[in-house]
Amino acid sequence: MQELTTARLRLRAFAPGDEAAVHRYAGDPEVCRYVTWGPNSPGDTRRFVADAVRAAQRDGERGPWTWAVVLDGELVGTVGLTVTSPENARGELGYVLRRDRWGGGTTTEAAAAVLGFAFGPAGLARVEATCRPENTGSRRVLEKIGMQREGLLRSHVVVRGRRCDSLLFAAVR
Repeated sequence: MQELTTARLRLRAFAPGDEAAVHRYAGDPEVCRYVTWGPNSPGDTRRFVADAVRAAQRDGERGPWTWAVVLDGELVGTVGLTVTSPENARGELGYVLRRDRWGGGTTTEAAAAVLGFAFGPAGLARVEATCRPENTGSRRVLEKIGMQREGLLRSHVVVRGRRCDSLLFAAVR
């Protein structure tokens, strides 16, 4: 899996020793508030890391790519890209960051790097992302990296047993 770097970040493959750092954000109910998974149990986190390690070892395939976000030598989140339609060169971007790192531009920087990867080495023509309408932080990240809001997806996902709307954002090459 290709490592990505920015001015402050290293986006690298997950490693077996990452479980404790991942669980610090994946087990946090506030971090998981707007996503369809979590908060993770320690077993959930172990399975996620094991799956991410296996996926990274299949280098050369068309994703999914899941990078560990490393800031100041510390794993603080994840950012991923999934090819949702190879025939249409379309993918989906997602991310999550440890709560004590919110508001410092880390997610924006990581997401921008992955968007560049999507339109470069991954060869995608369109990248989509969704967020809950009330998740203003995520909405701002998507806007800052140049994604355009395309609409409201009503009753789009189930979050902890409740149907939720999503905002759809996209960027095109």
